Amino acid sequence: MDHIRNFCIIAHIDHGKSTLADRLLEYTNTTSVREMQAQLLDNMDLERERGITIKSHAIQMDYELDGKKYKLNLIDTPGHVDFSYEVSRSIAACDGALLIVDSSQGIQAQTISNLYLAIEQGLEIIPILNKIDLPHSMPEEVSDQIIDLIGCDYEDILRASGKTGAGVHDILKAIVKRVPPPVGDIKAPLKALIFDSVFNSFRGIIAYFRVIDGVIKKGDKVKFMSNNSEYLADEVGILGLNPEPRAQISAGDVGYIISGIKEAREVKVGDTITHVDRPTTESIKGFEEVKPMVFAGIYPVDTEDFEELRESMYKLQLNDASLTFEPESSAALGFGFRCGFLGMLHMEIIQERLEREFKMTVITTVPNVSYHCYDKKGVMNVVNNPSDLPDANYIDHVEEPFIKAQIITHVDYVGPIMGLCLGKRGILKEQKYLTTTRVEMVFDMPLAEVVFDFFDKLKTISKGYASFDYHPIGYVESDLVKLDILLNKDNIDALSAIIHRDRAYDFGKRICEKLRELIPRHQFEIPIQASIGAKVIARETLKALRKDVTAKCYGGDISRKRKLLEKQKEGKKRMRQVGSVEIPQSAFMAVLKLD
Repeated sequence: MDHIRNFCIIAHIDHGKSTLADRLLEYTNTTSVREMQAQLLDNMDLERERGITIKSHAIQMDYELDGKKYKLNLIDTPGHVDFSYEVSRSIAACDGALLIVDSSQGIQAQTISNLYLAIEQGLEIIPILNKIDLPHSMPEEVSDQIIDLIGCDYEDILRASGKTGAGVHDILKAIVKRVPPPVGDIKAPLKALIFDSVFNSFRGIIAYFRVIDGVIKKGDKVKFMSNNSEYLADEVGILGLNPEPRAQISAGDVGYIISGIKEAREVKVGDTITHVDRPTTESIKGFEEVKPMVFAGIYPVDTEDFEELRESMYKLQLNDASLTFEPESSAALGFGFRCGFLGMLHMEIIQERLEREFKMTVITTVPNVSYHCYDKKGVMNVVNNPSDLPDANYIDHVEEPFIKAQIITHVDYVGPIMGLCLGKRGILKEQKYLTTTRVEMVFDMPLAEVVFDFFDKLKTISKGYASFDYHPIGYVESDLVKLDILLNKDNIDALSAIIHRDRAYDFGKRICEKLRELIPRHQFEIPIQASIGAKVIARETLKALRKDVTAKCYGGDISRKRKLLEKQKEGKKRMRQVGSVEIPQSAFMAVLKLD
């Protein structure tokens, strides 16, 4: 076990961790020149297209130092705030972390939050300044920021460049020298932590694990402790660039197991694997339970695809344990699922993956958060869907989730960012200068205001400089109302929203105007209304498509024209009673693009 090192890479989005991981693989000869490509570990099309890491990726490298051979297990992690759950999983399976900071941008919000996750788990931190080859890098200034943050010495900070490969050998040496070898007892009963799983259409489900104690061999009978299901280990092995089978995996190492599991529900990330005949007494405390922040409905376009969508969701959940869902039905859209996501980017990625990997075309409803609604008797109900909110005369008060938002930005953008956050009902808690040009602001804000377009707006007004991180702080009482949208007098439940009373009028007016643009004209006139309870607060009218029925009357008596118009009016009236309004997919997402 002295020859094993388990470490992960943590950084803010776009600080160059995937590129640095490429160099580590190249310098340890894990990949041949022929297999090498940029961002090698990002193997999803979506990751390459957007230039972001969505999933943690594990790989084993062999490295020789002073005549001794070492096994280095690297787990590359995402940097975006929406995927912090993936980061917490990787950290649970490691003993050390490379903290990468872009020397041209300095420390940003997500760097700090991921660092605290690692420190809480007791990981050894190796600070690295990346991108030192850039002409506008500021190594001295950023080094001071790192020293302030983690209290290390100036000599402890390594300098490297993922692009040119400078300093990579120093990083490999530091991993061997500074990351502690794993601790564990090979003779103890088997205890292994599942930190990831993938679905393979030929082999079933492949679970990735880190062995804490004991040994797992090919052909062993193992059981998963969360549901006590027993399996035969058909194949165990290590994670190279491709899976490499081995006869056994012992304490301290990272590997995979294939045991012919067909049901996605049976593998839970964070579960403990042990032997059937000699089980361990207690399961491993891994990472925290995932808390979804944003809820939205996902419905199949064709109602017959409901079962297929359910299967796709289970397979996706296997690959991304932070996705939660339960069945629900809507009057406007039929049967579908109410899904919980970690944020808006996460929701977008899930929708794209459903379409690409499983060929499912889906309709997504307006995202919202979960509220606590107290009735007159003092009973609390959790409301995840606006249509679950009871009538106003039964409600005593409603509480909404608040977050602590931490924004790090350049001093030039303090004014606009302050305006944005206060406009979103934020309360400024503190403002401190990290350096002469960088300022950290902390706000308490309602989560509902953040889930829509806050991140995009923040990036726009700060020209991409501001970085943002948040964590929930609890529920606060607010004056909230349910805003209903009526089309042709029918309530469209998929467009309802729970919103603060002060903003309801403006919001209702704008959404009615937007829907009037997006809904195609029909043969009859359609009133579009926004209402709070029985009170209509905004209305737009979508005019009917009309045929010119008086075209054939030239000259003659006006009464003849009137008779034709009256006849047309009767037909329109009848049509309006039986006709139904067709709502395009874009209308359900209209709320997101109101500005």
